[in-house]
This record gives sequence, structure tokens and C-alpha cells, in this order.
Amino acid sequence: MLVPLALLLGGLVALVYGADRVVDAAAGLADHVGVGALFIGVTVVAVGSSVPEIATSAYAGLYGAGTFAVGHIVGSATSQVTLGIGLVAAVSPLTIPRDRLAVYGSGMLAATVLMFAAAASGAVSRVEGVLLCVCYLGFLLLVVERTDFTDHADDHTGIHDPRRAVAWLLVGLALVLVGGHLLVTAGRTVALALGVPSALVGAITGLGTTLPEIVVALQAVRENESGIAVGTLLGSNVTDPLFSLGVGAVVGGLDVARTAHAFQAGGYLLVVSALVVCVFAARRTVGRRAGLVIAALYLPSFLLLR
Repeated sequence: MLVPLALLLGGLVALVYGADRVVDAAAGLADHVGVGALFIGVTVVAVGSSVPEIATSAYAGLYGAGTFAVGHIVGSATSQVTLGIGLVAAVSPLTIPRDRLAVYGSGMLAATVLMFAAAASGAVSRVEGVLLCVCYLGFLLLVVERTDFTDHADDHTGIHDPRRAVAWLLVGLALVLVGGHLLVTAGRTVALALGVPSALVGAITGLGTTLPEIVVALQAVRENESGIAVGTLLGSNVTDPLFSLGVGAVVGGLDVARTAHAFQAGGYLLVVSALVVCVFAARRTVGRRAGLVIAALYLPSFLLLR
């Protein structure tokens, strides 16, 4: 039992650290070729911050761990929209422009509905996976269409030396691949040994892979970059249900056993997501008290996966 737990933790660390290196290296390369900061956020960060979920879903498709993949994505999305948004607002009052809230908020809700519509039959086929990926590309096109690319930043984050960036990009991708393999295989072993639903283990690991994104968002608001925080947290909640799950289904198809657990948690995700969107729509700025209430909404999600 200790060995699978150690492998699970090791896979989680490799996955998170590797994804962080991938994002930094890709951002540095984009900066090197003169791409605008907003374009980096829309493309590199949107997909890069979800690399752990993409890798986990792909391995789940290979190893027949569809329930684990859905639980992982639901756990990640729930922690981002409750714990992430709540803590960010508690640290610094958070304002989301109405046009951005309309795009990211409606995209997040639609992505969640599409994910569970695809999994409703108990399996997500390769064709459905392709359709989910196409829907995500459509969302990206909508975001790009509404983005002003004339805003260039002088101090992009990332690895600025192009040779170091390429090296770290390769190392990061390797760590992501190894970490994803360990996370899925060890996660299934731990779930069987403890007699708990795979979806619950997936939700716990989903929180683990989301913590770096929450830290990035917290740092962003401290530097008066609330747009980055919003894009990281809400944007990832569009990427994960559509692209991450879609990739896993394309790789090997996803069988979702014990759908009741996953759908209860998914229903809760949809409710709290809608609630958070309504709060930001009703109040121009969300401060500390409302932020702490939103963060507390994360706790009941585990009860639905027991």
C-alpha cells in the first residue's frame, strides 16, 4: 500500500512541476518571437495550465480509467471555481469585466453541460471526444476574435533564453508524461485497496493539480493583474471538460462506471459555477466576505463522491 501511495504522490509532483516548466518554457519562446502578452494568455496559458489534466485524461483513455478521469476533471474544476476564485477575492477585491464574464462564464457552464451530456451513456466515444475538442477550438476562436493583440507586455514571465526554453520544454513534457502514467495507474491501485470510488481519488488528485493555478492567480491579483487570475481559473474550467476529456476519449474511449457519483459531483459543479457567475454579474466587485463564502462552497463536493 505504501508503494502505490508513494507512486501516486511522485506522479502528482512530476505532473505539476513538469506542467509548470512547460508553461514557462512556452511563454518564453512566445516572448522570444514577439507574440503579445494577451495572445500568450489565451493560447499558451489556457492550454498549458491544463497540461496535467490533459495528460491524466489521455492515460485514463489508455488504461480504461474513465471514471478516474471524470472525477479528476470535476475535482479540478470545482476547486478552481470555488476555492480558487474565493481565495483570490479574499486576498484582493476581484472585478471581472462584463464582456469577459459573459464569454468565460457562459463557456464554463456550457463546457460542464457538454461533458456530462457526453458521459451520460456511461461512455465517451472517440467521436464524442473529437466533438468535444472541436467545441473547445470554437471557444478559443471566439476568445481570440474578442482579444486586442496590440497590448504587448515588456516583462513577460517565462524562460527568456530560447535554448534553455527548448530544453525545459522537452524536460517538462517528459515529466508530464511520466507523472500522468504514475497518477492514473497508482490512483486506481489506491482506490481498489481502500475500497473507495475512483471518482473520489480523481477529485483529490484534481485538487492537487489545481493548486499551482490557484497560486498563480493569487500572485496575479497581488500584482494588480486580475484579468490573468480570471483567465487562468475560469478559462481552465472550459479547457478541462472539453479538451482534456476530449483528448482522453480520442486516445482510447472512456468508460465511466458508477456514473451516479460522478453526476452528483458534476451537478454540484454546475450549480456552484452558475452561482459564482451570478455573484459576479450582480456585484461589480467581489470582496473578502463573499470570497470566503465562495471558497467554503468547495467542501461539500467531497461528500458527493463518497
